[in-house]
Amino acid sequence: MRSPRLAALELRRFGRGRLPRAALVALLLLPLLYGALYLWSFWDPYGRLDKIPVALVNEDTGAKAKGHKVDAGRQIVRGLRDSDTFDWQETDARHAREGVEDGTYYLSLTLPADLSSRIASNAGDTTGTGTLDVRTNDANNYIVGQISRTVFSEVRSAASTRATRSYLDQIFVSFSDLHDQTRKAAGGADKLKNGSDEAGQGAGRLVSGLADARHGGDKLVRGLDTLGSGAADLASGAGKVADGTGELAGKVNGAAGKLGPFLRENQKSLGDAAGLVADGAGTVRAHLDTLVKAAPKAAREARAASATLDKVYGEQCGARRAGSPAATPSGAPSGAAPSPGGTPSPGTGPACPALAQAKEAAAQVAALSGDLDTLIGERGGAAGLDHDLATLATQARALQKEAPHLADDLDAAVAKINALDKGAKRVADGADRLRTEIGSAHTGARTLDDGLGTLHSGAGDLSTGLHRLSDGSGTLAHGLHTGAGKIPDYGDDDRAAHSGAMADPVRLASHDLHKAPNYGTGFAPYFIPLALWVGAMVAYMLIAPLNRRALATGTGGLRATLASWLPVVALGFAQAGALLAVLHWGIGLDLARPAATVAFLFLVTACFAALVQWLNAQFGAAGRILVLALLMLQLTSAGGTYPVETSPAFFHALHPFLPMSYVVEALRRLVTGGGLGPVWEGCAVLGAFTLGALALTAWRARRAQVWTVERLHPELSL
Repeated sequence: MRSPRLAALELRRFGRGRLPRAALVALLLLPLLYGALYLWSFWDPYGRLDKIPVALVNEDTGAKAKGHKVDAGRQIVRGLRDSDTFDWQETDARHAREGVEDGTYYLSLTLPADLSSRIASNAGDTTGTGTLDVRTNDANNYIVGQISRTVFSEVRSAASTRATRSYLDQIFVSFSDLHDQTRKAAGGADKLKNGSDEAGQGAGRLVSGLADARHGGDKLVRGLDTLGSGAADLASGAGKVADGTGELAGKVNGAAGKLGPFLRENQKSLGDAAGLVADGAGTVRAHLDTLVKAAPKAAREARAASATLDKVYGEQCGARRAGSPAATPSGAPSGAAPSPGGTPSPGTGPACPALAQAKEAAAQVAALSGDLDTLIGERGGAAGLDHDLATLATQARALQKEAPHLADDLDAAVAKINALDKGAKRVADGADRLRTEIGSAHTGARTLDDGLGTLHSGAGDLSTGLHRLSDGSGTLAHGLHTGAGKIPDYGDDDRAAHSGAMADPVRLASHDLHKAPNYGTGFAPYFIPLALWVGAMVAYMLIAPLNRRALATGTGGLRATLASWLPVVALGFAQAGALLAVLHWGIGLDLARPAATVAFLFLVTACFAALVQWLNAQFGAAGRILVLALLMLQLTSAGGTYPVETSPAFFHALHPFLPMSYVVEALRRLVTGGGLGPVWEGCAVLGAFTLGALALTAWRARRAQVWTVERLHPELSL
């Protein structure tokens, strides 16, 4: 009988009663207990963390930083409540501690009272680090403690990012202030350069002006030398003038003292006399022609008469006077009368006194006649004398007119002379002071000249320094402008963006090529082969690993093997189909390659059935224990949960020699996607295991056709 027919007969056996049919149903559904129920129980545990009660204690009292309130605790609490992690229940420190201890809370998070103040200190001159206090209890649940470390690490990172962002925001504000102040400083440096340029130009002009001033100072010194000499002469001359005016004033005052009373007493007489003189002059002018003509003759006759009387006096009186003709000076005209100034000697006769008087009178008339003649000659004749007489008449008339107030005019003249004297004295004093002051000015001029020399030298140094200052301020201005251009100036949006970037400078750019949407999808490649292995293991508890009928009829070993393998494979296909249907439509497992997954699971089912069959056929009742042991070895070395590299060396060494290792790796590519290399490798390995297990089972089936005492009475029966 062929193997398929024998397999069909084996399956029909389960339809002959309620219990076999129930066993068949249980056999089909058993993989669901391992596959679907296990996956369902922790399909998405991270999506339900908000059901885990966690104590939250906020003791933060807040703080202030540069006028702004910092309340880090409240911000963290608000952020935690808005998140989907844990069921945050706010309480106090005592209840949180007791709750973690007795299991009311899986863990607790405490925000200390100084959290904000420590964070705010970073915005000032000191630094501080805020602390988040986490309390766990592995006696409640170890996995929750592990999850909490990841969650609280993210909370700490977020809190640190907020604090750092606030600190960096202050830094960027300082950058903006520094930029503005640097620009102001650059503007000031520009003004300094412009001012120093202008000052340099002014200093140049000052140097030139001081050179001119120094030249003028030299001239001033020389001029003051000359002026000092002149002032000395002026002082000397003014002193002499003052002495002269003083002497003049003394004489005038003395004369005025004598003449003043006379003038006041004889003003009228003087006027009258002046009138008479004027009248006389007029009369003389009227007879001037006659006088001019008669004057020479009268002069001769007067001299002749004087000489005659002189002779008579000599003859009669016998005496001669000192002024006789014998004593007449050389050059006198012949026959001129003797000078009336002579003194006659006393006469002796009775007529001598009379003759002496007559002689004296004749001498005077002769002198006057001579003088008149001389005057007429000296004045150019009648015309000249007429002019002089006219002048005399005019002046006499003026004197006659002024005579009534001559005394007053004399007083006024005296007053002016006295004023002149006082002025001359003041001029002398002023000239002396001028000489002294010019001397002082000369000393000051020399000091000024020396100072101008020093100032000229200093102005040169100043000009050089200002040029250097201009160059330096230009360099400074350029540097400040360059520096201001390099110092960033952030607006509110830019500052927020840069603060955020620097507070969280490194972000995880995760690019999952074939992301599993949830925890269950990631573990499905591990639990599906587990369920199928258990299904094959239980199937061979109900179906003999070697068909007894085939063995009894002497069927070949391969046919006998296939007769027991094919029913289990068929049941395995049904198990795999039911498991995938429940996982996909019941739980929500999405397969990247559904058809390939189904085909690969059929191969897995065939391989597992062949391995379990061989172990049961080869080792009998002990084979069932070996099947379970092999399952444990595969589960621990397949790398279904953690990478196999994290396992101890024993499991790491065992990993490449067990079929489930390849099944898990291939199912990951079929369920979530990726390259098919591991799938083809898994197919080859599973095919080899399948063929090898069937060959070994066939060899065992050939030997099992011979009954032995051991088969009739086995040592262990399950």
